[in-house]
This record gives sequence, structure tokens and C-alpha cells, in this order.
Amino acid sequence: MGTLALVTDAVSLPIDYDMPPLLEACRTVGITAEVCDWEDGTVDWSRFEAVVFRSPWTWAEKQAEFLAFCERVARVTRLITPMPLVRWALDKRYLADLAAHGVPVIPTTVVAPGSDAPAAVREFLAARPDTPEFVVKPTDGCYSKDVQRYPRSAREPASRHVARLLANGSHVILQPYVESVDRQGETDLTFFDGVYSHAIHKGAMLMPDGTVHVPTLDFRRALDADEDQRAVAAAALAASVAHLGLDRPLVCGRVDLVRGSDGAPMVLEMELCEPSLNLTFSEDGALRFAQALAERLKP
Repeated sequence: MGTLALVTDAVSLPIDYDMPPLLEACRTVGITAEVCDWEDGTVDWSRFEAVVFRSPWTWAEKQAEFLAFCERVARVTRLITPMPLVRWALDKRYLADLAAHGVPVIPTTVVAPGSDAPAAVREFLAARPDTPEFVVKPTDGCYSKDVQRYPRSAREPASRHVARLLANGSHVILQPYVESVDRQGETDLTFFDGVYSHAIHKGAMLMPDGTVHVPTLDFRRALDADEDQRAVAAAALAASVAHLGLDRPLVCGRVDLVRGSDGAPMVLEMELCEPSLNLTFSEDGALRFAQALAERLKP
């Protein structure tokens, strides 16, 4: 079995709590794994049998550079996450594709660069007169960067937020804020090779005053996802595979769910390219991930 590159970056590695247990699990299953910085120009990627993205989270500020890096690496070795999945998974417009496959997602309006931001916000609110609060976020962000919750009365500051994101070249998502999150939080489910592994509960991150709670380890707790949550998450992953025309389940993925006003689970977002997998909250999660990677490395 050849050497596997686990891709991160210098900024993100200190908060990649999955990396230590994953490295230990790789040793257990016989994988020789090396931690590599995607921004290190001295790395010879051709010497690896395969590459798996773990925490290259600076991509959010350097998306064009990251995608160019992925293309270069794909020419000299094998990406465990193929390029079509990389491009699709890093843009939250995938929510529309999931909805088209019948997966329940939070109602989402996408605003394209060049649009009139005040008009977009005004039309969004007019179409949802019963929405007391809403969320503005870029489609190409991570870790809640540039995400904010607004009361309905804050149309003008929300419009300025949208305009700023559009001016930076981002598509922008407008969504009603799901009130159950304040009471129940969200449930993040992790899967390996399409099979449910474990889940965590995460409290509300977007505060009414516009601040954002950083999702540190003490902000989460392990739990066992309910059957309806597992079914929706599995459907989202299956829809992803079908939409992209892939020939096998994703090696790993995380699906984040909230419950709507009727109590039914809906997809908030997914992390399929470089997901934090909450391995420290699962006794055998890291081993299951390493076993899934070993299967991909078989000749």
C-alpha cells in the first residue's frame, strides 16, 4: 500500500482535531500517511499514491488558487475526492441540486454577482412575509465566515452585506432563519462509504445580535442521530452521488441538519470535500475512516 497525503495548511492544522486520531488509525490499518500543506510549493505530489483533503481551509480566501492546486495534483496522482465533487461541494448552490432530487433543504434564494442587492433582499422578504429573521451567507465560504443573522427590520444593513459579498465576486444565499436552532441546535452526521458512522449536536452559532459563536470542541457533544435524520442525510449523500454521476459512494461526508417548524429534518449544509468529521467524538470513527481509505487504496 502506497503513501497517502493528508492535505491541510499551516493555519488550519492546529484546529484540525481529526488529524491525530486519523493518523493513528491509518497506522493501525497499515496506511503510510503524511500530513502535507497545500500551500507548500516544495511538495512533490507525484510521489503519493493518493491525496485526501483534510483541512485545507484557507481555500475560502484563496479559492481560485486552491482549485488550480487541485487540478495540478490530479494530473500527477489520484484525488480521493474527484475534481467534479471538489468544484460542486465547495459551492453551497448544491442545495438547489439536492432540492431537485427531492431532498428536504432549508428554502434557499441565490443572488448572483451583478444583481441589485437591495432589490434581492426586498423581493426575498416580500415572498416570505412570515419570516421574522433571515440569514445572509456567501455560497463559497466556510466556518461561518461572512455569515450573519438579521431581523426582518434590518433590511438595509443586510442589503449592504449582500452588496459587499457580490462585489467580491461571490454568489450569495438568503435563507429564513430556522427558529428551532435556538432551542435544539443542529445535528451533524458523519458517513463513511455511504454508511452512517456517528453524529454530534452543535448549538446555535448565529446570535440575534449578529455575532457568531466559533464552533470549538466544547461547543459540541456526541449523540446518536434519530432514524429520520439518518434517512435524510443518507438521501442527501445519495443525491450527491447521483447528481455527479459517480460510480461509488463518497469516501466520507458530513451532513448538517436542523428541524423545521413541523419537526422534520432539513439539510442546512453538507461538507463533502474537506469536512471536519468530529472524530474525537466517536470511539471508532477514525478507524472506520481509515478503513474506508484503505479500501480506496487497494490495487
